[in-house]
Amino acid sequence: MGVRQVRRVGAYGVLRDDGGRVLLVRGSAHADFPGVWSLPGGDLDHAEHPASAVIRAVAEQTGLVVEVTGLRAVVADVVPYPDLGVALHTDRMLFDVTPVVEAPRSGRRRPHEPVAHSTEPELECGAEPECGADSVARGAEPERGAEAEYGADSVARGADAAERGGEPAGFLAPDEAAGVPLLPFTAEALDLPVVPLPPEALRRREPFGAPEPGRRQRFGAYGLVTDPAGRVLLAMIADGYPGAGQWHLPGGGTDHGEQPVTALLRELVEESGQLGRVTQLIGVDNLHTPAALGPEGYPIDWHGIRVVYRVVVDVPTEPAVTELAGGSTARAAWFTSAEVRELQLTEIAADALAAVA
Repeated sequence: MGVRQVRRVGAYGVLRDDGGRVLLVRGSAHADFPGVWSLPGGDLDHAEHPASAVIRAVAEQTGLVVEVTGLRAVVADVVPYPDLGVALHTDRMLFDVTPVVEAPRSGRRRPHEPVAHSTEPELECGAEPECGADSVARGAEPERGAEAEYGADSVARGADAAERGGEPAGFLAPDEAAGVPLLPFTAEALDLPVVPLPPEALRRREPFGAPEPGRRQRFGAYGLVTDPAGRVLLAMIADGYPGAGQWHLPGGGTDHGEQPVTALLRELVEESGQLGRVTQLIGVDNLHTPAALGPEGYPIDWHGIRVVYRVVVDVPTEPAVTELAGGSTARAAWFTSAEVRELQLTEIAADALAAVA
């Protein structure tokens, strides 16, 4: 019997105090890695926005009410579970977060309330099988406003933290964090040496549940692709897919074990034959369509999470679709700014262009 491939999508918060200490949580006896420290966060629920997920998880695991101030990084890793015959791929979004400051009249934000992004245009989804419309968290460098006072003594214990594997919690200085066992993605995020955990550190014995029938969660990477002349590369959605005939951002779903940047550059070759380099993380787009009708021929409850990057093609060529026949891309082409204004664009393509204009 082969190894079963399982995928998860998670959101995690990076919170430092005025002394440079970082907020970490330690896995409880119920966690997959008991006693191992990690950034606070966890899996997204179906249809949950990543920013809402990190706010919820930090509140549950530490008792702190936070808001998202920026998207720091997006990474992926694979952890084998030999006893269960599973290889778990997790796409992890790391958000900068800060404690919510109590406003004089409006009061504190509820821990589960989504973050508003009213100061920037939203990236909404394009027309794909998994497509819906929701809000976006930005990857641009945030400006930190006034913060509430906080420290190690202020970290409370969430009511269900033990069940979620995130208790206890506290602020650790860099030298302290370097001296405790860390999940690899956490060590990397803190610029600390990644020390492999011993096999016995993994204690999970419960099997992973099967996906719910009729529901799918998909993680993808897309690019706002330009060349030295300032032209934009777009891909037309093929017949048989929602939004057929509209021009869309190049990109697509990531494969098991694949980093999002690697997936995007692969998709760029498959959809247009171009070789690009990623220069900036723009943001993350949340998509939920309860009854999406695509090539499957029956409605599916789709939840899509898409990260958007800026990509430069230094030596552009005539675009050509190289992926196997039957893909979602009919053709690709370069467009000037004037030409783009005449195109029928998907919402995510239009909003991505507007966000960086």
